[in-house]
This record gives sequence, C-alpha cells and structure tokens, in this order.
Amino acid sequence: MIQPADRISSVQEYYFSRKLKEVAQLNAEGKDIISLAIGSPDMPPSPQTVEKLCEVAHDANAHGYQITVGTPELREAMAYFYKRWYDVDLDWKTEVLPLIGSKEGILHVTLAFVNPGDEVLVPNPGYPTYTSLSKILGAKIVNYNLREDNGWQPDFEELEKMDLSKVKLMWTNYPNMPTGGRAQRETYERLVKFAKDHNIVVVNDNPYSFILSEEHLSILQVPGAKDCCIEFNSMSKSHNMPGWRVGMCMANAQFIQWIMKIKSNIDSGTFRGIQLAAAEALKNNDEAWHREFNIETYSRRRQYAEQIMDVLGCTYDKNQVGMFLWGKIPADIENVEDLTERVLHEARVFITPGFIFGSNGARYIRISLCAKEEKIKEALERIEKIVK
Repeated sequence: MIQPADRISSVQEYYFSRKLKEVAQLNAEGKDIISLAIGSPDMPPSPQTVEKLCEVAHDANAHGYQITVGTPELREAMAYFYKRWYDVDLDWKTEVLPLIGSKEGILHVTLAFVNPGDEVLVPNPGYPTYTSLSKILGAKIVNYNLREDNGWQPDFEELEKMDLSKVKLMWTNYPNMPTGGRAQRETYERLVKFAKDHNIVVVNDNPYSFILSEEHLSILQVPGAKDCCIEFNSMSKSHNMPGWRVGMCMANAQFIQWIMKIKSNIDSGTFRGIQLAAAEALKNNDEAWHREFNIETYSRRRQYAEQIMDVLGCTYDKNQVGMFLWGKIPADIENVEDLTERVLHEARVFITPGFIFGSNGARYIRISLCAKEEKIKEALERIEKIVK
C-alpha cells in the first residue's frame, strides 16, 4: 500500500478550503449564502493598474520566464512605496524581494532560517498558515499568547520566562489578523530588542496597515530593525489585488540573499505584465485613492458589521482596524461553532469561528468587510430574523 509522507498527518485541510465546499453545495441547492468569512477584497484595482497589465499582455515579447528576483521596475516601486508611506529607506537592489503572495514568503523564510526540530514562535490567535507550514517543514510550534486585555499585543514578560534557546523565528502580524489589534510603535521597539537579546529573527506580516487606518507603521521604522527583522507586505489588501498574488519581502541584504536562494529553486518568477502593473499601482495609487477604497468604503461596511455583532450579542473593540470585525460571543453560548453554524444554516450567512486561529480565539467570531454594503445589510436583516 502506498502511503503519504508523514507530514500529511501533521496538518488538516485549510478550514476555508473545506468549508467553502460546503458553502458551494448549499448555493447549488439554492440557499444563496452570503459570505462574510474570507478577506478577499471585492473592489477592482485602480484603472491604470489594469491598463498597464493589458498593455504588457499585448507585447509579444513579454511572455517568457522572468528572473526570480523580480523586475527592476517592481523592486524600485516597492522601495518607493516604503519610503513614501512608511519613511523607510530600502536599497531596491539588495533589500527588496517580490513574492508570489505572502503565503509563499512564509514557506521561503521558514526554509531559509529553520531546520527540522527548531522552534518557531507563533501567535495565538494568529494566521493558521504560520502554524501549518511550520509543521509541514518539521519545525516545533511554540505558541505565545495574545489577549484582549493586553490589546492583542505580545506579553513580553511571559515571553521572557519561556525557554527560548531553540527558537529561530518569531511570527508577528500588525495590524493584527484576526483581532484587529493596532500596530504600536512601542511593540515594534520591544520586538526588535527581544530579537536582538535572544538571537531570533522576527518576521512582521504587515498587509493591513492601510485598511481603516490613517497611521502606517512598519517594524523597519525602528532603528536597527533590519539587523534582525523581516517584513512582509502585500498588494492583496491595500491595492485590491488578491488574485494577482503580489507580495513583498523587506530585510537586510544577507537575509534577502538567503531567502532568494530558496525561492530561486521553487518558482520561475511572475508574469512580466503583473509585475509592471503592480509597479504602476505602487507608484500611482495616491492618498485620495487609498482613502476612498481603504478607509471610506470599509468604514461604511463596518457600520453594518457592528450592527450584526450587536444583534448577536457580541462585544467588540470599536478601535480595531483592518478588513474584519472581531467580536466576543455571549457567555451563554457554550461553543462558538454553535453560533456560526446556526447563522450559516438558518440565516444563510457564512461568518468565521475564531477557534480556527488558535485556542485564544475560541470565544470569538470574525466578520469580513469584503462584501458590498447591500450584501452586508441583507446579512444583517437575515440574522435579525433568526435572533428575534
């Protein structure tokens, strides 16, 4: 009997991959499910971004393999983006690496820095891929707690009491997903000191800093951060390009070289049209564009999401940012999935149970703002009917 590799037993199919099959079946039965689960922006990229893609696609010479390190135009645009919005200076030739999305970057960075058996610090709650890819690659997961009473920031006193001798990598994510916890300069400063004190590489995943946020923070703003930190960013959220799969990795030249060595053995670069169109977006999506799409639109949607939380009896922090709303379920509900399954099958609205992000999310739900206002309003009306 042929058997799969042992690593298959260490992970499960991604929750959304599994659950979306069920939703698809319900839709096939005519249930008309409104999905408020996935963080996939439903708005288009800027017109000049699409125009650049079409322009390059019509060039007969643009369809060959591209260099894995990315085109100079895209790397220059990424460095420009970081200087313009975060006031971070980057050498585009040596300190910037385009990615085929941040999920790919999680794989490459782990392969570049972590040996089988090494330990990786992963936030609880946190993005499930930090855990699953680390397990697939043979790393040992060490969770660190994020809690509501601490603003979903790391508890550094708790971290210092842990045995960190085998930890190679630490994943952080601010503004935080799923909790909406804000990025804080103090947290970044303490993370840089923590990394240096314990010889750990901190990887900050930073795709949400434009969503409902006027302040754009980066861990690389902290002096000395490049010595021990890597930052990911993404065009999926801030530029309405989730399906384009364009992310970016910023670090010191040595770290980038190591990551590039792994990446060059795995992929063959991104289509030139996507790269040049992404560069167009990074350079020309101005403050007015970001305000319209990343603040004003999500602000209007957020009002309906808050009403859904209110109807369900959930509590939530109105100061959270990002493209989700994170709320704590009422005390009289024993299991979060009892609530989300009832909402799915009775109100025909798909929302996310927080347990998929870790045990500290077990009493929470997450509502995505990536649906048109009329759809979120309809979801509210459906939920009101089953609660009354």
